[in-house]
Amino acid sequence: MSKVSTQQSHPLEDKELLEKIRNPETQNYGFNLLVREYQQRVYWHVRKMVIDHDDADDLTQEVFIKIHKAIHNFREDAQLFTWIYRIATNECLTFLTKKRRWSILRLEDASKELSTKLDSAPHVSGDDVQKKLQKVLLKLPDKQRLVFNMKYFDDMPYEAISEITNTSVGALKASFHHAVKKIEDFLEE
Repeated sequence: MSKVSTQQSHPLEDKELLEKIRNPETQNYGFNLLVREYQQRVYWHVRKMVIDHDDADDLTQEVFIKIHKAIHNFREDAQLFTWIYRIATNECLTFLTKKRRWSILRLEDASKELSTKLDSAPHVSGDDVQKKLQKVLLKLPDKQRLVFNMKYFDDMPYEAISEITNTSVGALKASFHHAVKKIEDFLEE
């Protein structure tokens, strides 16, 4: 797993991007720029949570559909990146909740299903240690896994995670600490 930068990778600033999106003459161009700027980061954020490439692809598309519908209501009281990640995070958590409900109805274990997909996914690269870590992460509660992914893999500061998840920094630090402890315990088994 590579770490995903939360910094702008292109010289176009969010303010300029939003101006293009809000201008009727350049809104399609502006939105295409937004997708190019954030699509890969959103995909990998989602992918680390749902594991399956097809599910991550579908959810990423849903995230950008929601962004497209709501971008004119974005009040700029947070960074654009934060707002986009909040939408992606909520989509992931909703998807995983529905998946677990469906698994219960089918008498299956959603974590085992995701673990099996991890083993057979041609899109997942990495050695046995990385796959073992990913399987261990699937045993964590969704929100703990989310916090761990954002802090460990994406190297996000707690303040950014706090804005995205609407959770206090103290609670996030505790969640990350508990996740690390559980991961260590699982790996020692």
